[in-house]
Amino acid sequence: MIDKKLIKHIDVGVIILVVVLFCISLMMISSATHITQNGITRKVQIQAIAFFLGIIAVVFILFIDYNTFANFQKHIYVACILLLLLVYIPGIGKEQFGARSWINLGPIDIQPSEIVKIGFILSFAKFLEDKQNRLDTIKDLLPIGAYAALPVLLVLKEPDLGNALVFMVIIFGMIFVSGLDSKLIGKGIFAGAVSLPLVYKLMAPHQRVRIDAYLNPSDLSLPGNYHVMQSKIAIGSGQLLGKGLYQGTQNNYNFLPVQESDFIFAVLGEEFGFIGGFIILVLYFLFLYKMIKIAKNAKDLYGCLIAVGITSMFAFQIFENIGMTMGVMPVTGVTLPFLSYGGSSLMTNMIAIGIVLNIGMRRQKINF
Repeated sequence: MIDKKLIKHIDVGVIILVVVLFCISLMMISSATHITQNGITRKVQIQAIAFFLGIIAVVFILFIDYNTFANFQKHIYVACILLLLLVYIPGIGKEQFGARSWINLGPIDIQPSEIVKIGFILSFAKFLEDKQNRLDTIKDLLPIGAYAALPVLLVLKEPDLGNALVFMVIIFGMIFVSGLDSKLIGKGIFAGAVSLPLVYKLMAPHQRVRIDAYLNPSDLSLPGNYHVMQSKIAIGSGQLLGKGLYQGTQNNYNFLPVQESDFIFAVLGEEFGFIGGFIILVLYFLFLYKMIKIAKNAKDLYGCLIAVGITSMFAFQIFENIGMTMGVMPVTGVTLPFLSYGGSSLMTNMIAIGIVLNIGMRRQKINF
């Protein structure tokens, strides 16, 4: 059993925010899958089941001291690499949406990269903690870069640029907090900016097209631009208060692509308008604020790094997805946490929440 003194420190605010976002998610997915014509669809059911399983996962995680994960750092890292390699095994790996990033488990498909994000954070946090106060030179960063590069390259190979970017943001956020010398940060930013043309050339053709589309938004012949235009029309037509639940025309006539997942914010914007979109942004702001607060108050560097990694993951996905639907960010297929449809994604998010709540409730040493 969990000690009552620990239970008192659970951040109930985070739990309330997650439940509210999930309730909104069910409502918007039911609209995106046309509940008024099709009834309760399989996607709505899967989302509800994933959330229920996620609650069980959260409760289970709370019983385990998060420092236990540090003892299995190498095992977790190896398991992450093996999971990413599973997608290439015939009969198990499955190509979907133009990427071989899924594994087939009979009635359900699972995206390993979603699960690996959490495993990598747990493993990388311990790796960085062991190198505390030894991040002053480029030489110090080489082993860290090698450790982080392998999962990123495997995700890029699928190819899944969206999740690869999520990994890179996680890595940067965790390294930044681990005590990286500020001069190295400046040099890294400069090197990154200078290398952008080379990175663009090394990208796969379909990835370069996404960048071209982002830089030329008026060219509807480029993949994604037509969809972004429809998304902006949907959000704009919602005006102040929206057209009402289940009344969105862009949604009902299927002008929006993957409207239950990638473009769920456009569905919400059309049906609930500026006010609805603003409320979602406020909810996410409060959510991220609480996550940052837990990271800041963690009792050790390991807990802080895990919380920062998870917060970085959520922050980037929120910014990228909402920005994508409004045309201010490239289309990458990154889902909106707790709102977008996706069993793997929702389960990953719930596990992440369980770990952060675990860190928060153990922020103080208990004296008996």
